Amino acid sequence: MAILQVAINPLLRVSGGEENYAFTSVLAQLFFGLASFISPQIYSWLVTNIDNSEKSQGWFIDTISHLVPLNMSWTSIYWIFAITSLVMVLITLAVSFPKVQLKEDEKTGSKENYLDLFKNKLVILYFFGIFAYVGAEQGISYWMSKFLQVYHGFDYETTGANAVGNFWGLMTIGGLLGLILLKILDSKLVLRLFTSLAILCLVIALYGKANAALFAFQASGFFLSVMYPIIISLALNSVSKHHGSFAGILMTGIMGGAVVQLLIGFISDLTSLKTGMLLVFVALGYIFSISIWAKPIIKNKTISLKKNKK
Repeated sequence: MAILQVAINPLLRVSGGEENYAFTSVLAQLFFGLASFISPQIYSWLVTNIDNSEKSQGWFIDTISHLVPLNMSWTSIYWIFAITSLVMVLITLAVSFPKVQLKEDEKTGSKENYLDLFKNKLVILYFFGIFAYVGAEQGISYWMSKFLQVYHGFDYETTGANAVGNFWGLMTIGGLLGLILLKILDSKLVLRLFTSLAILCLVIALYGKANAALFAFQASGFFLSVMYPIIISLALNSVSKHHGSFAGILMTGIMGGAVVQLLIGFISDLTSLKTGMLLVFVALGYIFSISIWAKPIIKNKTISLKKNKK
């Protein structure tokens, strides 16, 4: 995903035109959210129909059923991933894309640039901000269905999968609201508010009753939605040079999604899943701290709701 984003963002800017870049970027995020919402529904549909082997389910399900190992219907989703990826490759080969000329803030920069950036403690702090955000996002979305199964008896292949889909769907809706709020409120305030509500949702999800936990896990996606773009903007607006190199460092922080998931699983094996999920509080707590200590050189432009006095 990190590699794709590095390639796609400049291509999106050139293909759609710089004057439409903001719109096409938001549109791309909406498609991302839509796909994230639909994919768990597809997964649930696949495993439900493959496991129901008493009668024919149509040529597609029958074909997939012969490709997956016995009692491992969950692996069917990887065939969908493979087919989708192949279609994407064919589309990429068929479409004539314009030549991309990287802007200065899209270039990686020299070794000296990176060394200069790593001397700035803000660069390291914001790197861990992205690390913490993606870790929290993936930690919740990846483990919520297992948590709901272990502690509340929900079926992870149906109710759990739907909860994951709704998590991503609400994240898309939250992103739209975030765009509006960022036009009228300071980004640090928005980050502080949404992070506080995400922490509250996680408390209810881990310690509340079954239905409350089910709703709270999904609702947390809504409040996580604005964190990534705000952290990125605060970071880039906090340094005065080498933005291309800095963006690369920030994108590397996406690894937090893999590391935090692994740590949650490791802690869960030693103790319990509920204890492992407490690691997400650490990530969200760090993000909350960013809303306090961040001092960007350039603040986000807001619309004043008061009429200017003469």
